[in-house]
Amino acid sequence: MAGSFLDTSALAKHYHVEPGSAELDRHWADSARALFISRVGVIEAVSVFAGKVRTGDLSASAFMVLRKRFLHDVGNGRPKLIRLLVKHFKEADRLIGLHGLARRIRTLDALQLAVAIDLQRRGMIDKLVSSDKHLLSVAVAEGIPVFDPENP
Repeated sequence: MAGSFLDTSALAKHYHVEPGSAELDRHWADSARALFISRVGVIEAVSVFAGKVRTGDLSASAFMVLRKRFLHDVGNGRPKLIRLLVKHFKEADRLIGLHGLARRIRTLDALQLAVAIDLQRRGMIDKLVSSDKHLLSVAVAEGIPVFDPENP
């Protein structure tokens, strides 16, 4: 079974209409494709939704609806939740040490990519889905196939 790791920049598109949402939803609708997020992606997604309230893109009541829908989906296993392990933190450290001096890679992005690398090595995913250009750049440098729903 083919699988995708969803970075939060892509995941949020399923819950709030923005550039790339239609393409991400087509990806999501493929029931033969497993979708994975990391445990940190859960809190990141809720933070993204909260940020949309602060910018006026969402009302507080819409935030509550999105949060509940998202947590319900996670509870039902689509997307599948991957817990963070010590090896992911070590891999994130390696990624920052190797790429962080020349490319922007934030702490949480390094953790997200570390999980995606682990899943790819285990044959569980064949791509990282993200709209974060910096993360995509590091993923490509690491040999991870990528998909940007904003630029399919």
